[in-house]
Amino acid sequence: MARYLLTRAWQSAVTLLLSTIVVFVGVRALPGDPALALAGEDRSPEALEAIRRHYGLDQPLPVQFAQYVERMAQGDFGVSIRTGTPVSSMLTTALPVTVELSVLAILIASALGVGAGVLAAVRRGRPAEWLANGLALIGLSVPHFWLGLLAILYLSVATGLFPASGFVPILEDPVDNLHHIVLPAVILGTGLAAIIMRQTRSAMLDSLSSDYVRTAKAKGLRPRAVITRHALRNSLIVVVTVVGLQLGGLISGAVVTEQIFGLPGFGKMTIDAVFQRDYPVIQAVVLLTAAAYIVINLFVDLLYSVIDPRIRVTGDPA
Repeated sequence: MARYLLTRAWQSAVTLLLSTIVVFVGVRALPGDPALALAGEDRSPEALEAIRRHYGLDQPLPVQFAQYVERMAQGDFGVSIRTGTPVSSMLTTALPVTVELSVLAILIASALGVGAGVLAAVRRGRPAEWLANGLALIGLSVPHFWLGLLAILYLSVATGLFPASGFVPILEDPVDNLHHIVLPAVILGTGLAAIIMRQTRSAMLDSLSSDYVRTAKAKGLRPRAVITRHALRNSLIVVVTVVGLQLGGLISGAVVTEQIFGLPGFGKMTIDAVFQRDYPVIQAVVLLTAAAYIVINLFVDLLYSVIDPRIRVTGDPA
């Protein structure tokens, strides 16, 4: 266990370093000059030079990168070029919103997707499977932004069941927080639920036709026990992999949903930073997303051995 964790920690550190280099170089390859955006109408050469010197943009790229890594190692992501606010404080405000939205969306998607996938596999060739497949196809086909606009129109404007926009911190008012976040989470989780449903159905069909399931039925176990304790448990390897990858994607991919529902998360902050060429904010968002992927993948690998004891943490079958 210790050797495996050390190996994965080393691999994660190398991956994060490479991500840092790619993000640093890629952001500066974007067209446009942040000094021009900050200078406004006063675009004299002296003003532009002063802005570049103040934010270190006049330094060579290797010097800028070394300074950035040094600050980042101390937990300092720099200062926003657009607002002058420390990036760490901006992340502290925006990150909880996106994390809460992503976690709630993944919980809703997992409950719907796993349940529908098991039902479609058990009721294969029956109306229940056709209904589940049809709903999954709709979830995969309908764009989130269009579904979100419809939800706002009918569930917020027409009926007033949910707020159309805004956010309330969970520590301030948990009930009002859930009232604001549940609709965006459902919209964001629909497409993911369809993916989980398809993967669960496929894995369950393989499990239900395996020898150990036939043996369990021959032993006289009840159908529910055969499905949950044997078929579903052995199908969770695929489901956990899909959920882990999608959770990392949700943290970075909730931009459109947050924009539609006016949530002050990574979405608005990232879009504003891209338009204003706010290098420190873009770098921090992308690096945190990469770190989230690394941590989630490590957790999924460790979870494999809990679901199936035959799989050791080294990744090799027993």
